[in-house]
Amino acid sequence: MAQVQLHSTEELEQFIAGEGKRLLFKHSTICPISTAAYEEFQASLQQQDVPSAVILVREDRPVSNAVEERFGIKHESPQIFLLEDGQVKWHTSHWKITQDSIAQALKG
Repeated sequence: MAQVQLHSTEELEQFIAGEGKRLLFKHSTICPISTAAYEEFQASLQQQDVPSAVILVREDRPVSNAVEERFGIKHESPQIFLLEDGQVKWHTSHWKITQDSIAQALKG
């Protein structure tokens, strides 16, 4: 399943509005921890058939900020969210973003 990059709050709202489980990843392209977490995220997508999206927090800050505002979850980077039917079911950040943690969240 194709991963999308979100550049606008409209694209974010469309992604959130989708049915079922979806993964949303906030990525800082200049942070080594974020790069490692992004690699874990990408590897997990090879194992899971789930719609996913990425927000580059520096390049698309308004979209990143909109996530915090919409869900009331403090911004961190890297950060991953499992959405289901428009609601956050699970989220974590930094070194806790692993293939295993993502797989466990998707099973729940």
